[in-house]
Amino acid sequence: MSDTAAVNTDRPHRGTIFVEDASVLSQEAHAGRQFVLRLASPRVARRATAGSFVHAAVDPDIPMRRPLSIMRASADEGWIEILYKVMGEGLNHLATRQAGDTVNLMGPIGKGFVPRTDKPRALLIGGGVGIPPMVYLAEVLKDRADEGFKPFAIFGSEIPFPFRARPSRLIVPGMPEGVIAAMPLLEDWGIPCRLTSKAGFAGCHDGYVTDLARAWLGTLDRTALDEVEIFSCGPTPMLKAVAALAAEFSVACQVSLEEYMACAVGGCAGCVVEVATPDGPAMKRVCVDGPVFDATTVFGPKP
Repeated sequence: MSDTAAVNTDRPHRGTIFVEDASVLSQEAHAGRQFVLRLASPRVARRATAGSFVHAAVDPDIPMRRPLSIMRASADEGWIEILYKVMGEGLNHLATRQAGDTVNLMGPIGKGFVPRTDKPRALLIGGGVGIPPMVYLAEVLKDRADEGFKPFAIFGSEIPFPFRARPSRLIVPGMPEGVIAAMPLLEDWGIPCRLTSKAGFAGCHDGYVTDLARAWLGTLDRTALDEVEIFSCGPTPMLKAVAALAAEFSVACQVSLEEYMACAVGGCAGCVVEVATPDGPAMKRVCVDGPVFDATTVFGPKP
């Protein structure tokens, strides 16, 4: 097994990124050309955080790797899970991998979400392939329940969800009548969840994730809102809407950006975005300076 750390004294983050030949443990196919891939990757698993990702070699004939969000990780058992949607030949090749095959990974990469104990009402909003980091964060908060965290997740998709939704057993204030579809895994963890889609899926809200988020936030008084922090990952238009919603209710918000990237370790600067800093606007690399940023620094001033 190849297992080396990318170390560079000028860039400390590289000392925590490993190159690892990961063995495929399982691969499940879901509707919409979506796949859940579980890999034996002990070094990545031990250092992964909610919001970090791996850069995967998907095809020997394609030199460019693909950034893939980590959906779950077990440090004790040494595995990670990624959820991805096939878009292009590279991921199409990855979808053919079977148990026992090898996938070369670089990871874990990026700064993840940072929950705060003074903001225990965590609202997790994921859209499409932005759902995996929210699942990871939900599991982290479940394991930190003794610190007072009370997460609520809202997921949206315009293609079938990569799981069989079931009616929620957990009551959530402010939800429209009939909006009962939930992700079973989160329900089993005791974390309330609701689903949205414009595709007409049973039990889902016919609208946007921000609709349900606004309905829930509207049930809270100012004292409760001060305990809220939104965490979100998904397409940029969705993140802009989530940031605007956070500003509307004056609540904290962290967003994980989705950008095309080549090297994923900060060398090529191909994934830079403009971010507000105390010293003025600056170009930050999504791969290693992010992918998680304070929403106000990317999408607007603080309310």
